[in-house]
Amino acid sequence: MIREIVHYDAPVLRAKGREVGEITPKIHALIDDLFDTMREARGVGLASQQIGEAIQVAVIDITGIKERPSKMWIAGKPVDPEAFMPLVLINPVLKMTKTKVTSHEGCLSFPGLSLDIPRAQRVNVKTRTLDGGTFEFDAGGLLGRAVLHEVDHLHGKLFIDHISAAERRLIREDLEYIKRGEPIPTEEDEE
Repeated sequence: MIREIVHYDAPVLRAKGREVGEITPKIHALIDDLFDTMREARGVGLASQQIGEAIQVAVIDITGIKERPSKMWIAGKPVDPEAFMPLVLINPVLKMTKTKVTSHEGCLSFPGLSLDIPRAQRVNVKTRTLDGGTFEFDAGGLLGRAVLHEVDHLHGKLFIDHISAAERRLIREDLEYIKRGEPIPTEEDEE
């Protein structure tokens, strides 16, 4: 089922998600809703907070995105990330490299806003699986960025938290548009 994506300033976006215990039919239904909603919005990732549920569940699917390559390693060996898509993260735990890479990033909870965000170049992920097991992998490129972005959401952190106070002042007006549920004006709108 396609759910409404909450936008910036909704309190649930700042909520730290509670850990998932038993994988219940309700959790399965939430994951289905996350995928349906993410695909409808044409996103590559979506966290449960973005549809109003403060729990440690997010989904990612980078299938078919060639202009921003993804990298994935399992047990230190490179693998094709698309072979592991779509990806469900449940109670994920991350270890990041100190090396940062700055790249363009958007967020479905901030429609029309994209920013250059510094993030770890590579991230190690340990997550629960739907069958109750665990899955461990390393990610880089777009997949790594998506994992870091979505797991931030699970802890109540937003991508705008990664920019400076000066940069935040520059987007203040855009954030007000998003809060009001209005589209951010483009240069074409102003002509």
